[in-house]
Formats: sequence, structure tokens, C-alpha cells
Amino acid sequence: MTTKTRSSDLFIDAEKILVGGVNSPVRAFKSVDSTPIFMKSGSGSKLMSEDGLEYIDYVLSYGPLILGHNDPDITKAIKEAAEKGTSFGAPTVKETELAKLIQDVYPSIEKLRFVNSGTEATMSAIRLARGVTDKKKLLKFDGCYHGHSDSLLVATGSGALTHANPDSLGVLEDTAKHTTVLPYNDSSGVTAYFKKHGHDIAAIIVEPVAGNMGVILPEPGFLETLRECCTKYESILIFDEVMCGFRLPEGGAQQYFKVTPDLTILGKVIGGGLPCGAYGGKAEIMNHLSPLGAVYQAGTLSGNPLVMAAGVTMLNKLKKEEILKKVCQNTQDLVSHLKESTPLQIQSCGTMFSLFFTSQKVRNLDEVKTCDLRKFKKFHSHLLNQGIYTPPSQFEANFTSVAHTKEDIIKTKEAINAFF
Repeated sequence: MTTKTRSSDLFIDAEKILVGGVNSPVRAFKSVDSTPIFMKSGSGSKLMSEDGLEYIDYVLSYGPLILGHNDPDITKAIKEAAEKGTSFGAPTVKETELAKLIQDVYPSIEKLRFVNSGTEATMSAIRLARGVTDKKKLLKFDGCYHGHSDSLLVATGSGALTHANPDSLGVLEDTAKHTTVLPYNDSSGVTAYFKKHGHDIAAIIVEPVAGNMGVILPEPGFLETLRECCTKYESILIFDEVMCGFRLPEGGAQQYFKVTPDLTILGKVIGGGLPCGAYGGKAEIMNHLSPLGAVYQAGTLSGNPLVMAAGVTMLNKLKKEEILKKVCQNTQDLVSHLKESTPLQIQSCGTMFSLFFTSQKVRNLDEVKTCDLRKFKKFHSHLLNQGIYTPPSQFEANFTSVAHTKEDIIKTKEAINAFF
């Protein structure tokens, strides 16, 4: 039974007007059989709840807050931009400045287009891929989440190499039939699918480091197989780096694993935590977008001046202070300890990590589903009671920030060890 708190009262009130009491499903805490904690403020590595409780935060808005909450430089940049106007619907210098900063880290992005979310970026990139190749089929992987557009809200079909089925009411079968879902890390399945359908495959979309079923790394040869198949059959390889972008030691997965996609998708990390997304890649592909080409995509708030100002500040700080290296070291310190002190499968890459309630290596969604979800629920509740805020799902990644201190890491280690 849930203890009565201010958060529980606020949730009851929210349920009267907001669908499910939340504006994104995972926030409802249903997968951990609880009710959400309402947050009041954030500073550095900490969140303060409406109940007056402080938490060390490993959610970090699901990834983008590499500098922690309420970074003073980003806050200052947003305030200064807001004083000049919140939206123009016209070009600004900051758009070009941010694009160049992104290109410094992602040289494969010769041209890009800013949008307002990762979902919008993936939806647009898929339309672009279909427009450029004049092909219909899309290949994705079970457990990789790429937003909630119709082409991507699909589930695995009844057998290998079959079309996917709608995974949500409102998604038409005629839409879902053009998407095929294979297990993550299934190189042989990809090769077989291309042999059968390569003539009509517009694109592969993949999280090069999966984060939406927990942190799962690509097996050796997996990303290389995707690249080889796309090159051979003239399909477009799309890396969705919304989650892992700027979270790996080299900045992104394509540098880290030395596999270059045709298009890259980035998310709110490039907006300093504000609503933002982008997709970009080879100029010969991107030039098919309107106003240069016949693939249409537009957005009034794309390149919003507040977002651009926050993003420029964020990426400049990452560049100058070598923050990624510092955060990676903090993460490795915590991960190494957990591997030695717990019976769990700990998987990590860069500044992302997951604690899987199994003793076996996890390589795909089916293997994640074998985890002890009941024990995870108890673990999540235990951590909250110890002042540690982690994602309310076994199927989400944890993140660290430069704001996490040695004291934070020590407290986290002690809290986790106390559970076992």
C-alpha cells in the first residue's frame, strides 16, 4: 500500500485532468507498482521533491543533463536569450553556431536540420530515406525505441523475417507492414533479410548503443554488418544517438565503434536539456529536403533561440573542459565497484550504465525479459528510501553527470550494497 505523501496527493489531483496523471507513460511508476514522485527543483546532481526530500539523480531527464541540473552557465544563456525574444520563426546566428559545434564532434554530419524532439527527428529521417531511395521497407530492432511515430510503434511479427504488427491502437496495419523488427545483435538475421528484400529496403534505424531496454552494447561485427548491407543494397543506415550521443568517450557511438552511418539522429542533449532534436548526414542525402529538394519537413519552433543558446553553451563546455572524460571516470568507478559487490549483470558504455537483475550477459530484448522484475521493483523502492533516484523501469538506462561528486558515488555504492 502506498504511503500517503504530498506527491501522492498531487498525483490524485493530476489524474483528474492529465491522462494517467502524467505526460509521458514511464513517469507513472506503474512498472514498479508505485506512484510518481513530484519534483520541485534540481541543482547539480540532486533533485528536490515536493515532499521536501532530496535525491541523487541518475535519470537526468533521461540523459541530456551531462552538466547536472540548473547549470549556471546554461541558465544564464537561456535568460539572456529570453530577454531578446522567445521565438522568431526566422533564422538566427546561434543555429549555425550550434550546427558547427555538432559537426566538430560528428564529422559524418555534413548538413543537418534542427527539429524539436527525437521523435520528430526519427520520423523526418525515415521520410527522407524513403524519399531518397524510392523504397518502402524499414528495418528496426526489438527493444530500440525511436519515438512514437506510426512507422516505429510496431512489434515483432509472428516469425523470423515477417512484417511487424501494430504495437498501438491507431497504427494502421498498412503502415506497420512496411516495418520489419529483428532481435538486436542479430547479424545473421539482418543478412538474411537483405538477401530476401534488399531491393526494397529504404533504411535501417538502430540505437548503436541500446539504452531503451537498458544499456546493451553491439556485439562485435553487428554494426559492421548493418553498414555492409546498406552499402551493398544502396539503403540508408540511420544511427539513433538520441540517448548515447555525447555520452560515450569519443562523443558518439560512430566514433567509438568506428562505423559511419549515412544519417545521425540527436536529441535533447544538443539543446542543453531543452526540447530539441536534429538529424543530419551526407549532404547528397540532406539536400533532398525542402527547400532544396522534394522531401518536405518544417517546424515553426525548430531552431528556437532559447534552445540554441542553451545548446551552444552546453557543447562549448563539453569541448573546453573535457567533461566527458571526467564523467566517464566517475561512471567507471561506480560500475567497477558494482561488478565486484553485487550478483547482478552490470553493463555500461561511457556515462551510461544498467543493473540487470540476472547473472547472464544481456544482448537483446528477449534476454532483458528474463530479468527478475519483482526483485527490481523492490530494489527501486529501496533506492528511493535511501535517497537515490533511478529510472522506474528495468528497461531504462542510468546516467551520470559531471555534477556527481565522490560523496554521491560513495553513498550510491553503500545504498546498493545494503540491498544485497
